[in-house]
Amino acid sequence: MCGIVGYIGKRDAYPIVLNGLKRLEYRGYDSAGIALYDGEDLKVCKTKGKVADLQAKMEKDFSITGNIGIGHTRWATHGVPNDVNSHPHYSNNCNLVIIHNGIIENYDSLKQELTKRGYTFKSDTDTEVLVNLIEDVQKQENVKLGKAVQIALNQTIGAYAIAVFDKNKPDEIIVARLGSPLAIGVGEDEFFIASDASPFLEFTKNAIYLEDGEMAIVRTHKEIKVRKIFDDSLVDPYVQELQMNLEEIEKGGYEHFMLKEIYEQPQAIKDTFRGRMLPDQGIIKMAGIDEHMNKFLSAKRIIIVACGTSWHAGLVAEYVIEELARIPVEVEYASEFRYRNPIIDKDDILIAISQSGETADTMAAIKLAKESGAFVFGVCNVVGSSISREAHAGAYTHAGPEIGVASTKAFTTQITVLTLMALQMAKKKGAISRSKFHEYLVELESIPNKVKKALESNDLIEQIAHVYKDAKNCLYLGRGFNFPVALEGALKLKEISYIHAEGYPAAEMKHGPIALIDEQMPVVVIATRKGHYEKVVSNIQEIKSREGKIIGIVTEGDKDVRALADHVIEVPDTLECLTPLLTTIPLQLLSYHIAIALDRNVDQPRNLAKSVTVE
Repeated sequence: MCGIVGYIGKRDAYPIVLNGLKRLEYRGYDSAGIALYDGEDLKVCKTKGKVADLQAKMEKDFSITGNIGIGHTRWATHGVPNDVNSHPHYSNNCNLVIIHNGIIENYDSLKQELTKRGYTFKSDTDTEVLVNLIEDVQKQENVKLGKAVQIALNQTIGAYAIAVFDKNKPDEIIVARLGSPLAIGVGEDEFFIASDASPFLEFTKNAIYLEDGEMAIVRTHKEIKVRKIFDDSLVDPYVQELQMNLEEIEKGGYEHFMLKEIYEQPQAIKDTFRGRMLPDQGIIKMAGIDEHMNKFLSAKRIIIVACGTSWHAGLVAEYVIEELARIPVEVEYASEFRYRNPIIDKDDILIAISQSGETADTMAAIKLAKESGAFVFGVCNVVGSSISREAHAGAYTHAGPEIGVASTKAFTTQITVLTLMALQMAKKKGAISRSKFHEYLVELESIPNKVKKALESNDLIEQIAHVYKDAKNCLYLGRGFNFPVALEGALKLKEISYIHAEGYPAAEMKHGPIALIDEQMPVVVIATRKGHYEKVVSNIQEIKSREGKIIGIVTEGDKDVRALADHVIEVPDTLECLTPLLTTIPLQLLSYHIAIALDRNVDQPRNLAKSVTVE
């Protein structure tokens, strides 16, 4: 999410920072900016749009001299994409500038306190709050920049990678990280700062990767000083020689963006939780739903509209909301909903789900619902997108940019947001006990680590993929909460391997699909111990008696399915309504490895687009 670049040394900083930002464009962004210091003036130029737009503006209106510079590409999390919300941000006295990746969860309370002390804010960002907090610490504590940054970060809650510059201390840049990556390139009397090594790879192969909870003072003509943010202990920095090429760095060492994004899901789910779920306090905080809770609790029904993978997330949400909150839910393809003259009431709530927030059919469904007086709630990944603006309220998934066309982390983070919403509604409605609510929060908190555990089956899944890569058809079966996961697994295989696949409720197999099963038909069956397990085992026995090839997705320690299936992939145990967050992982990996075995372009499959903005 976002990109950071910085330079301090003897060269002109501008071309290094600018080209570094271009190297980080693959990460996805909505705006960009650069700050330069030429020994006298601290200049900031920023704009909504692409790095090319920034370059044109910078070279037309600004002096581009200076040996110190920092730059940023922003993916909006607080405040819509515009020039003002773009980074870098000045402090009130204009001595400090900051660039920041991540989310400061307690920015609102910090902002209120700073406002009482006379600070003013031009943007809607959490980052401007942080730079003014650092300025305030400098004044109150009378300390140098490095110490001020450290004290300020000890007052924040959240995730960050930051670079801070003070024009009164022009020989240093302070950097720090917690939850967001940050690398320092080490040259001859010069240093480079970046989210990954791609911006400085042509200048140096030597890099220091800061660990979580570390900060560094990067000075010209001096060694880098690294210390722990929270206990102030010094750290001996490890300088490693980079072996990766540019393309490998952009993909984080993964072969494809899709695989990278599959492996990003533990962190993406954590980012979705961040600032919203507090298990120790037994609370969920979601402003978008909390401010309109009466509408949700009094709603006659909830209508969910979406397309593709987002539609499958909506189906999971239907099961979860009805199970926990006991509110009727209907899930519709947005493309069908808008054309079938639906009955929409002012007491209905419409939830629109879209990764990009630009899906044309979903936008049209929103407008139709609003014309009928329904309340519209958007679930999107892209801040400031059309759907987020058109909806009355909403929640962002905070999954970060998803480059691969086949959606992976957007799906699991959509389910995460919708599950948090269901729990909050259930609690406020009194449909769930306090102890059960707390049980769900504790279990949700464990999901990122359980997703990591599920990812450990990657090598096994790759072997299974080679067995079935030449299949012409494939059937996916699931029941209850995992029926939508079966649909999603089939879609993933179709999208990137071009193999025909269908998802079905396991109980419906006998009403048609069973006629297709023979020794040539792989059947993927989701059979976790939670949710009609015995009935699914009976379905598996029916498949086996017809010589179908069975790939079972099972709970750790399962014996019954293992005795029947040709292949078994285990996932950790969890509460029934949370199983989709785990069972979808092996299906993503299976589709990926089959596509790779067939030499498909997994990041850009034929005929597909990341954001469908036409009807």
